[in-house]
Amino acid sequence: MDSPTPANARISIIGAGPGGLTCARILQQHGIAVTVYDRDPDVNSRNQGGSLDLHKEDGQLALREAGLLEEFFALARLESQEMRRMDPAGRVLSHHLPDEGETAGPEIDRGQLRDLLLRSLTAGTVQWGRTLASVSGPDDGPRTLTFTDGRTVEADLVIGADGASSRVRTAVSPATPSYTGVSFLEAWFDDMETAHPGLSELVGKGSAHIADGKRGLFAQRNSGDHMRVYLMQRVPVDWITANGLHPEDTQGIRAHLLNEYAGWSPQTLRMITDNDGPYVDRPLFALPVPHTWEHSPTVTLLGDAAHLMPPLGVGVNLAMLDACELALALVHAVTIDDAVRGYENSMLPRSADMAQMLEGGAEHLLCVPDPDEIARVGQAHS
Repeated sequence: MDSPTPANARISIIGAGPGGLTCARILQQHGIAVTVYDRDPDVNSRNQGGSLDLHKEDGQLALREAGLLEEFFALARLESQEMRRMDPAGRVLSHHLPDEGETAGPEIDRGQLRDLLLRSLTAGTVQWGRTLASVSGPDDGPRTLTFTDGRTVEADLVIGADGASSRVRTAVSPATPSYTGVSFLEAWFDDMETAHPGLSELVGKGSAHIADGKRGLFAQRNSGDHMRVYLMQRVPVDWITANGLHPEDTQGIRAHLLNEYAGWSPQTLRMITDNDGPYVDRPLFALPVPHTWEHSPTVTLLGDAAHLMPPLGVGVNLAMLDACELALALVHAVTIDDAVRGYENSMLPRSADMAQMLEGGAEHLLCVPDPDEIARVGQAHS
């Protein structure tokens, strides 16, 4: 089968996260039809998670191409670029306060970013409640998407923007993510100024990072007077059940954590004891480095589906850059095959370089900061 032109192709994106929605938005701006399928039952069925810092060279670049940068800055929190590095006693080791008007990496809640992108799309672009079961059909197309409800769709191009557990990935790669050895446990805090004023003062308006070599805490202010804290540990992936606990046993997990974090100051331990609601277990996985695949003219990947890495501030930014470059390749190429090939020739080397740079980065989150590094950070932000 000859590869169709993008304007005449049936393009399906799997996953309505920032990457998939950015790709759809830019395609529609250029008159190219696209449908997005997402497993969530509806737009409000699931909390989208914490806060994101979008960088000028990738996330913001993609939003500019999507015509949404001005709306982004109306929502973004410039003050949340503040960053504190502390020790387990709560002493501040380094402190970055953003300059007035600084826009290097403003924060925005994941849900706000998703809503911004969704509002920009033609009505009906996203089909909710569509969980992909498989991608089949010949390599040169058309591909058949089979969903768990039994429905099928034919596509000339399938774009996997479906994250770490991507079903689309299996159509081009046998790779699966493996556990990094580091796990996050997410805790939520509401009404910070009235219910948690001490923690609000400790963390500031942005984020705070504490580590002792084996354990760590990363606190992150969100909009609406909320905060998320990620308790970081080097533990087996099944550490909760291995310790005779279960995920809903908030009191039991808290007691275990207090024992693990023994010796930390009372004020830092309040990030373990004062959370509102249960903990959420989030073990960290990553794809092999580098992750590549044989080119297919009918299937490609972006974001975590293509290059799942430790959460060190690049994931969503890379996904949005991928989405932007793929969409523009489709806009300017003669055929779908040409567009996919050109996109992958750029994306795969870039993501391999970044993945190699961040390999083992999950362990870095637990490291005690080097005094020279702290001094360099202080000089850079002075």
